[in-house]
Amino acid sequence: MVAAVAAGLTLLSACGARPGPAPQPVAAPQQQQQVVPQQQAAQQEAPGAVTVAVADVPGLGDVLTDGDGRTLYLFTQDSKDPSVSTCVAECAAQWPPLTTATNEVDVSGVDSAIVGTITRPDGGTQVTVGGWPVYYFAQDTAPGQANGQGVNEVWFALTTEGKKAGTVALVAKDLPGFGPALTDQQGRTLYLFTKDSKDPAKSTCDGQCAVNWPPLVAAGDVQLTGVDAALVGRVTRTDGTEQVTVGGWPVYTFAKDTEPGQTTGHGVDGNWFVIEAAGCKSSAPVQAPEDVPEADTGY
Repeated sequence: MVAAVAAGLTLLSACGARPGPAPQPVAAPQQQQQVVPQQQAAQQEAPGAVTVAVADVPGLGDVLTDGDGRTLYLFTQDSKDPSVSTCVAECAAQWPPLTTATNEVDVSGVDSAIVGTITRPDGGTQVTVGGWPVYYFAQDTAPGQANGQGVNEVWFALTTEGKKAGTVALVAKDLPGFGPALTDQQGRTLYLFTKDSKDPAKSTCDGQCAVNWPPLVAAGDVQLTGVDAALVGRVTRTDGTEQVTVGGWPVYTFAKDTEPGQTTGHGVDGNWFVIEAAGCKSSAPVQAPEDVPEADTGY
């Protein structure tokens, strides 16, 4: 245990830095008082079996929808074990529950074993996924919208596993020639940009830069494997999203890394480097200039 603590302190003193005070939460959008008519009808009438399907929503990936492609949500102030809905009255007007009059749920792309139903406080039968009662958001007015993601930090789109969408991971992994570098939940290598600031944490990569170097953003939890939690934080970007930081540095993937574990962004423009688990730029050798891919960062 003493050795583990000493190792953690060594990481902090070497090049990482505990992030400063967490940024103030982004103000949740004002919730309208009018329920979208078709959503209200869906949750009140529910004439037959309802459908839980999967769709790719920009910024979130695969999330759950109903049969018409409308995004489905969970409420973290509910309970999933046992399944209990606490969203009633005005809350249910803003977040209409997905209900069924027949107790039947058709599934597409979802494991039927995690789909069920419960009896709501008002007597209706509400669909559950992974134990979580399922809802719409009244301000989603068209299929593919996910305006409810992260509202008040308690509402989240549902993944195919019945979990909060937007959860990302930081994983320390040995990459050939680099040693313990950081990857995301999909195994993509993570980078830092030396034109950013780490104290205070600030991202300067927007526009075309952010297209070539997508920031690692997190609306939900950040899962850590082999990474000191004291090094991990978040910074608010100009578009209002929350970008993950390690050792104060905002972290990114590289669009030209097409396979997990690739490190083609290391050394690009002399400003982009693989980031290590301790929050440092990797000291691994940089490719010869003629071998480094052009990035068109705008700098």
